[in-house]
Amino acid sequence: MNSAEAYITGSCIIRHNSIYLNGELRWKAEGTPELQEWLRAAYDRFSGQYPKFHKMDALGKLGWLAAEILLQDNPVKTLPPEAVGMVLANRSSSLDTDFRYYATVKDIPSPALFVYTLPNIVMGEICIRHGFKGENTFFVTDAFDVELMSAYPAQLLTTTALQACLTGWVEVLDNQYEVALFLTERTPAGPALPLTAANLAALYDKNK
Repeated sequence: MNSAEAYITGSCIIRHNSIYLNGELRWKAEGTPELQEWLRAAYDRFSGQYPKFHKMDALGKLGWLAAEILLQDNPVKTLPPEAVGMVLANRSSSLDTDFRYYATVKDIPSPALFVYTLPNIVMGEICIRHGFKGENTFFVTDAFDVELMSAYPAQLLTTTALQACLTGWVEVLDNQYEVALFLTERTPAGPALPLTAANLAALYDKNK
């Protein structure tokens, strides 16, 4: 495949209590807040208009927040619902919530937690928020696989009806978390880069 047939048109990185949009620091929390405290502060700062956010697990909140920031005022949201897909991955699957759910089984199992005992539920939360209905896939890998996460979205963008695809890494276990979410598109927009493993790795490694 010609690398110029698909492009990276935006990125949102969340790590170390900081949020980077297209490589620029948008916000950093003071101190070392607990993850849920940090998520609430970030939600209040960048959204604050979606009550369902508070019912999500940590994985759902992290992915949803990254998508919210990445897609703010982005014309991708005006595409037909079937034209926007998603390819995400992480290391811990839904273990962060699985452990919490298992703890409730000893007493009264929590239906609210059980809903989130699959890692791909974060994609559902993003799709519900933005109305996306395109193809989506969730991988579980040991680390962010730039070869896989560049080749697979590129294939979707060049062989299916997708015009855009959110792709990246959404990982959380206890208070350890990291999100690297990229907007990839069939045609270039803004400061676009060809969708290659090298470019994806460079964006992922920035601000580490």
